[in-house]
Amino acid sequence: MTAYRPGIATGAPSDRPGLPAAYLSATTSSFTAFLGAHAPELLPPTLTEVPGVGDLGASHGAAHGTTIVAVAFPGGVVMAGDRRATAGHLIANRAIDKVFVADENSLVGIAGVAGIATELVALYQMELEHYEKIEGAPLSLEGRANRLRTMIRGNLGLALRGLPVVPLFAGYAQGRGRIFCYDVAGGCYEERDHAGVGSGSLFARGALKKLWRPGLDADGALRIAVEALYDAADDDTGTGGPDLARRIYPTCGIVDADGARLVGDDTLAQVVAALVDRRRAQSGAGG
Repeated sequence: MTAYRPGIATGAPSDRPGLPAAYLSATTSSFTAFLGAHAPELLPPTLTEVPGVGDLGASHGAAHGTTIVAVAFPGGVVMAGDRRATAGHLIANRAIDKVFVADENSLVGIAGVAGIATELVALYQMELEHYEKIEGAPLSLEGRANRLRTMIRGNLGLALRGLPVVPLFAGYAQGRGRIFCYDVAGGCYEERDHAGVGSGSLFARGALKKLWRPGLDADGALRIAVEALYDAADDDTGTGGPDLARRIYPTCGIVDADGARLVGDDTLAQVVAALVDRRRAQSGAGG
């Protein structure tokens, strides 16, 4: 993240010729509010900007992404998401990313309409960076969770017309990881041990209940998250399983005392290969 520099947004107009005065004053710590006031055309479309739409959903071919899971372990959280996006009965994309680093100490995963969700994540990342630049300190973990809730509530109009976005948020603060779930209306709920969202979450959460145990380390939490997605893909057509031929693995992130980062494909390849071998041995056939 860009280091905060006092006064970066408060210079006199003469210091930066050609920029409007609004861009040179720290009037709000919310980047979304700033854009809404001075460049609303750059914000994601709202209901008022989509005139005459009916039931959007699958009839308009919007790509949907699922499933996201989060697994807590002492000292952090692992978040994982499958890579498939569907449009109706078709696979729209086999390798989209659904888990992102939100800032230095948090992760966000998205389920729902892929186009709106990825745009919302980019805006959310900018929102957190803008706040830190203006205020000189990052938002608290609860503050970050609530900022995301406000942005989800802003999409409620489109959600009611078949274009929902439902995120999963995880962060690290005060020596532990925390998980926050949301609904399409912006409701925010904290989960303790594990959570899941998306069309395959019913199957993923069932797996998590059986696999999770106290005292997991980060590697164990990663294996459980990947296995939960594997089980979800087995029963939910909207969830894509690992594709060994194409080397497409879940997108996974870890947030702990060392910060938030994504897990590399080399590590995931080993986790997936071990899981597939174990399932084959258990079934005595093809996994």
